[in-house]
Amino acid sequence: MKIIILGAGQVGASTTEILSREDNDITLVDHNSKVLEGLQDRLDIRTVTGSASSPEVLLRAGVEDVDMILAVTDSDEVNMIACQIAHSLFNTPTKIARVRSAAYLEHPNLFRHGAIPIDVIISPEQVVTDQIQRLIEYPGALQVIDFANGKIRLVGLRAYHGGALVGQQLRELEHHLPSVNVRVAAIYRRNRAIIPTGKTVIELDDEVFFIATTADIHNVMQELRSSEAVGKRIMIAGAGNIGFRLAQSLTQGGFQVKLFERNAQRAQWVSEQLEGIVVLQSDAANEALLREENIDAMELFCALTNEDEANILSAMLAKRLGARRAMAIVNRSAYIDLIESSVLDIAISPRLATVSALLSHVRRGDVQAAHSLRRGVAEALEAVAHGDRSTSKIVGRPLHDIKLPHGATIGAIMRDDKLLRLDAEPVIEEGDHVIIFVIDKRQIPEVENLFQVSAGFF
Repeated sequence: MKIIILGAGQVGASTTEILSREDNDITLVDHNSKVLEGLQDRLDIRTVTGSASSPEVLLRAGVEDVDMILAVTDSDEVNMIACQIAHSLFNTPTKIARVRSAAYLEHPNLFRHGAIPIDVIISPEQVVTDQIQRLIEYPGALQVIDFANGKIRLVGLRAYHGGALVGQQLRELEHHLPSVNVRVAAIYRRNRAIIPTGKTVIELDDEVFFIATTADIHNVMQELRSSEAVGKRIMIAGAGNIGFRLAQSLTQGGFQVKLFERNAQRAQWVSEQLEGIVVLQSDAANEALLREENIDAMELFCALTNEDEANILSAMLAKRLGARRAMAIVNRSAYIDLIESSVLDIAISPRLATVSALLSHVRRGDVQAAHSLRRGVAEALEAVAHGDRSTSKIVGRPLHDIKLPHGATIGAIMRDDKLLRLDAEPVIEEGDHVIIFVIDKRQIPEVENLFQVSAGFF
């Protein structure tokens, strides 16, 4: 696939790195030539220096025959104009833009009926807010991902003492929860991936990824760790776009929220917008104020400012002062590897969350959703099976006849809104939604190939 990526910031660079390693023809456009040189030295890509919204620059990037434009610069306006130019002058088939400002997102008619021709809008702040809300809903989860329009979820969590299944073989899960349809898709033990079988024994500190219907998630989690109630007392550091949206949503859900914001003007504005929330104009790393606001009674502390170091320090302090759980937004990958699980409960990467929101639109085949996992090393995707036995590599075949690449496992099959039992070896049919967990993203092209329909395939 030929793709032009506009913007070499964190999201653009990460997306470029992922897609360039998957046999895509990538051209990266940015005004910073030094950044482009650094990426070109280590990636097999073309680069063009210049303004992303310039027709002349887009022509130099080869816009006339590309399949897709990903406009992910730091400017909403540049992203929107670039998509308009790509559509009006070059008839680019697919245009995806990052739009962050609520001032635009609150007016969806701007993007309908060809007004501003953007096929897919990515809002990083909303993506991260939704991710945090799912983690709040399932205390103890490290990652919660929706598939099949929210009917199925993939959950990653660490197995702790107190879980009934810890120290037992996976086959015992069927006896513990006979009425629950669940599949363990992967296990990571000391950062090494294990393809699970019925004989696999769950050990303490294993990172377990399982797939089940949304209604069954809590029951399965109780088998792997001590049960936790959803905490209603939450403290948030940072009243930026993410902190504001999260606080607004939580109060509507009956949570008790306290919000720290260092900027006096922003704190005043937020306090006027959000009723029923205590807004404190202060740095969240103020130990005396945290104690005064009963941090030890908080079930969750969320550090959501734009500064990694401030988020890490305030979350560490909150955890030391008695907050049950602490999570922080962390942009630098090196920081995430250092602090997650050993220092904080969860480190959230807006960069990876945004890349995940983009992936389903660049995958080959009818891919409904794709999510980057374990800091970009693994991926889970939902693809729809098409064709018949003569034109498809999977339709009309039972699971044991499907030749998956090494390290890929089928985690679930949804048919007519019903989750099939995989132990019954179902035959895949046209229109089935198949969820696949891939422990090594280098195998993604092989997985995509399984869902390609070919008239010459027998």
